[in-house]
Amino acid sequence: MKKYILFIFSLLLCAFAVAQNGNIYGFITADSGDRVPYATIGIEGSTVATIANDKGEYILHLDDGIHVIAVTAVGYKPFKKEVAVGGTSDKRVNITLQSDIAELEEVVVKADAQSVSRVKRSAYNVVALSTDEMLNTTKNLSDVLAKTPGLKLREAGGVGSDMQITLDGFTGKHIKIFIDGVPQEGVGKSFGLNNIPVNYARSIEVYKGVVPVELGTDAMGGVINIVTGKRKAGWNVDASYSFGSYNTHKSFVNFNQTLANGFSYEINAFQNYSDNNYSIYAPVEDFVTGAIEKKKLQKVRRFNDTYHNEAVTLKAGVVGKSWADRLMFGVTLSNMHKDIQTGVRQEIVYGEKFRKGYSVMPSLEYRKRNLFVNGLDISATANYNRNATTNVDTAACKYNWVQETQKLNSPGEQSYQHSRADNNNWNATFTANYRLGGNHAHMFTLHHLFNAFERSNTSFLTKVPATDPIKKTTFKNVTGLAYRLMPSEKWNATIFGKFYSLQVGGPMATTSNQDSFVKESRSMNSFGYGIAGTYFIVKGLQAKLSYEKAYRLPTIEEMFGDEDLEQGNIGIKPENSHNINLNVSYDNRFGKHAVYAEGGLVYRDTHDYIQRNIIDISGGKSAATYMNYGKVLTAGFNLTARYTFGQLLTVGGNFTKMEVLDNMKTAMNSSVPNLSYRQRMPNLPCVFADADATLYWRDFLGKGNLLSLTYEMQFVERFCYYSQVIGSNKGDFMVPDQLSHNLVITCSVANGRYNFSVECRNFTNERLYDNFSLQKAGIGVYGKVRVCFGNK
Repeated sequence: MKKYILFIFSLLLCAFAVAQNGNIYGFITADSGDRVPYATIGIEGSTVATIANDKGEYILHLDDGIHVIAVTAVGYKPFKKEVAVGGTSDKRVNITLQSDIAELEEVVVKADAQSVSRVKRSAYNVVALSTDEMLNTTKNLSDVLAKTPGLKLREAGGVGSDMQITLDGFTGKHIKIFIDGVPQEGVGKSFGLNNIPVNYARSIEVYKGVVPVELGTDAMGGVINIVTGKRKAGWNVDASYSFGSYNTHKSFVNFNQTLANGFSYEINAFQNYSDNNYSIYAPVEDFVTGAIEKKKLQKVRRFNDTYHNEAVTLKAGVVGKSWADRLMFGVTLSNMHKDIQTGVRQEIVYGEKFRKGYSVMPSLEYRKRNLFVNGLDISATANYNRNATTNVDTAACKYNWVQETQKLNSPGEQSYQHSRADNNNWNATFTANYRLGGNHAHMFTLHHLFNAFERSNTSFLTKVPATDPIKKTTFKNVTGLAYRLMPSEKWNATIFGKFYSLQVGGPMATTSNQDSFVKESRSMNSFGYGIAGTYFIVKGLQAKLSYEKAYRLPTIEEMFGDEDLEQGNIGIKPENSHNINLNVSYDNRFGKHAVYAEGGLVYRDTHDYIQRNIIDISGGKSAATYMNYGKVLTAGFNLTARYTFGQLLTVGGNFTKMEVLDNMKTAMNSSVPNLSYRQRMPNLPCVFADADATLYWRDFLGKGNLLSLTYEMQFVERFCYYSQVIGSNKGDFMVPDQLSHNLVITCSVANGRYNFSVECRNFTNERLYDNFSLQKAGIGVYGKVRVCFGNK
């Protein structure tokens, strides 16, 4: 129980706070009389700021005293006004902005204004992506991320398939996912980024390489933080439904309301369904001879790949109180079912194997600025996740790609099982920021993350279900301390340290037949550190440089597997790496013309690299396992460019070249020269790029309407999915060059109240691959209808 003290402590921190402040609220209106959506309202000389909603309404929480409000919005002249705040009653302050004709002719800013401002000042290599222009499309959050330089999405199939993210050469578990700063460890596959609709988030922040302590975690490749809308005045509804190829159906609904007394609640719900019955080219096993001619590919259709998931998130609490800026209680419920069509290679076919699961996650969030003293900001979060995943593989026959069957000597297409893994996850975070003297010049940050995990397995193959006598457990703590110096808006620098601690317990086989187990425990402790700085050279030109000695602790899947296709390794060690990032960006406007360019250099020297390998197991079957691979060197660059002409056109793209090289001079645990030394690591794309162009027709067939046409392109240079030495001269081991194209037509009516879109993905029907030989869907056509309602 002692190990849960930090978790309970973080819960209690959410329950207290004392401070006196008031609210100002009102409307942001243009001189034409129209409401101005998404204006930024801030306080001069302070970091206090908020964003007006799409109706121009805002609420700002302030200490007693006299403040100068500063308001900015695209297309309007800056506005300032002095306001006195005092007493217990809220104060209404309506603001009218004057139009700036020159500014109005420029394109609407793509990213959330608050995120962009904060990201631009940050010393870290971070990108803020707005979802605004994708809300009417059928995209999910992983599609939004594809716009990030240096980032490549890697899916094993269609809707609901396993997905990994490659970011500047790091992949999979090297990258951690957060929602509103809360870690998403162990939340279940229903909340994978490729399952969450784009409407769920307002923006996404991508931290590449060096990670700030306030997102305190053990990520070496980076962090993805999904930012949702915190609160909108009054009530708002956002609902959508999409449908398309392969019997794909997706829906989303959000309803939120904030009352005048500060009570706020929100409901988010979404679902995905697809048969995933698209055609692929694959070798077909001959059951007569038992042979699989891998070079002889036939066009076949996937037949056991249906996926569906449902999720709902409920939140309720208060905002704008003297003792809490935000106190929210929530619960997330999710359910999923996934048929398993293939193993880790495409020639492996399953016809009846499936997986299902559910998750229940209550949560708590507390935030308060200027707690007890001016300049002290506190935030704390806690959640408990109970999820269960059931794997069923009891078929008496095996299948090939043309759905022929052959009786098996023993049940099970891969391994005979009907088992359930019951997972319990506890997460808690605590962050304290102290601005010395209440200003920006000196700020100290203390952050602590606690995570506990427990898994028990139950088999239903016997009359009486049998539960494993030894549970698998982990306890992880990450503590970070940082100091930021920001003497002016021209430059700032941050120095930080992090302490990592992990305790692991679980069964370890004592015999080669793995029929006898004992409980083994391990402890790991590490200390990391780093520094980051940024300098605004001239107007629009900014440079960022950061370094970190980083550690990544093994994940649950890497140590314990997934009780199915992934085998764990409890003896795996933490990775450690020297990370260096250099980034230079230029952002400027010239009348109707706007340009943005960015270039980044990446260097990683990684030791005890955790590598995912494919291994052969009994019966001619395959599985994935994890191992520490000595030394790996990552070096490369990424480029971004974008041009905008008024409100008519935007065009841009990203290019990445990232070499991830075997840096072991001798073979593992040997003095024999390593033939793969300074060769590319297997199954990692090296060169990839994306580009897009969008044309806008404003006031199309009526005032307040918008028609847009978007073209998207993705390119991946061929790469080897085994060691480069083995595969460099053998096409059998190469994933070929891939070039795909998408088209999207979107129409918004009545200032965005009614929205319609049609998408054609991969319209040239290219053969696309990400992981080993697993082919993704070909051409697909999808449509979406979205409506938005709310108070004016």
